[in-house]
Amino acid sequence: MIKRVVKLVFKEEEIENFKKLFEEVKKKIRAREGCHHLELWQNKHNPKEFFTYSFWDSEDDLNNYRHSQLFEETWKRTKAMFDGKPMAWTVEGLEYLP
Repeated sequence: MIKRVVKLVFKEEEIENFKKLFEEVKKKIRAREGCHHLELWQNKHNPKEFFTYSFWDSEDDLNNYRHSQLFEETWKRTKAMFDGKPMAWTVEGLEYLP
């Protein structure tokens, strides 16, 4: 299993628009084959910064989503709201201590 963290920075006036967009697509993203978990985080000290956090069975599943029509349409709408370059990391968990 892999985990994906994506940092997104939005124009202040677009924050609510992004939240509405995420609400619109979150269940569709979560329903994608191989996706087991999806979260949206907002930086408490910089409300323009958001992070998505998702779990995927494999990098192939993640890439299938990233090449889907759902991603292309959502990304196009999201990019128009940016106030900074997005950053993304694909990681594997090594240890977990609940």
